[in-house]
Amino acid sequence: MSSQKSQLEVHGVQVPVSNLEKVMYPETGFTKSDVIQYYIGISEYLLPHLQSRALTLKRYPDGVNGFFFYEKECPQHRPKWVKTTEVAKSEGKINYCVIGDLPSLVWAANLANIEFHTFLHRKTAIKRPAALAFDLDPGAPADILTCCRVALLLKSCFDSLGLQSFPKTSGSKGLQVYVPLNTPVTYERTKAFARTIAQTLESQCPDLVVSNMLKKLREGKVLVDWSQNDDHKTTVCAYSLRAKDHPTVSTPLTWDEVAAAVKRKKKLSFEASDVLKRVKKMGDLFAPVLTLKQKLPAIQ
Repeated sequence: MSSQKSQLEVHGVQVPVSNLEKVMYPETGFTKSDVIQYYIGISEYLLPHLQSRALTLKRYPDGVNGFFFYEKECPQHRPKWVKTTEVAKSEGKINYCVIGDLPSLVWAANLANIEFHTFLHRKTAIKRPAALAFDLDPGAPADILTCCRVALLLKSCFDSLGLQSFPKTSGSKGLQVYVPLNTPVTYERTKAFARTIAQTLESQCPDLVVSNMLKKLREGKVLVDWSQNDDHKTTVCAYSLRAKDHPTVSTPLTWDEVAAAVKRKKKLSFEASDVLKRVKKMGDLFAPVLTLKQKLPAIQ
């Protein structure tokens, strides 16, 4: 990659860039250039989770402490090589961005897009979720270690059903657990299944788990958010930066790391530099989410 004036040459494509020295994370001095360099460094692992999926951008033009907005419609000023996918809505349609290559990824990062949020389905099968997703959201004084305890309970539940599951940090205060499917199934079924799992866990551990979305019920507990299993909802993608005080990343974990965090009371949080080191050592721990085929079992 080489730079020239206000463009970067990325895989033979001239990508327009601007304001590279703008500080995006004031507390750490992490600049837009640092954001772009992180996404270039992680692209080998991130792109497989982005490509073939409609994408909602979350842009912070003045950095993480400033105004932000979600952008569903892919910007009209996009270069011709940025791909889109059309999704019909009750009123009209939306042309979402599809980020499937490095030039498009750099282009999006240059828009001050800090976070990448993806659907659970691929653009070729918008009514077929490729995975189940559970967002574990702690209500103070519960924290990420409380989420780890709940995640291990979820794993136990899935193990008993013969399903493999994969954890990652949200990059914020919680955890997320994915169950890859990659087999024919509907959102109606996955959402009902996820809700049943959350409610069952709540009935077994009422002092620890809540399945109701009301915030007043979350104090000291972990919301097992099953509602993400919907064709209208997106979830932060693995390896995406988060717009927090520090450049934290939604980071795939091993279950051993989750168990060790509970045992040692060591909170799990990883920044951009940590994640780049992790993938060199551990590879993509979330790769099976894209390929592992599992059938959703019937539960009462």
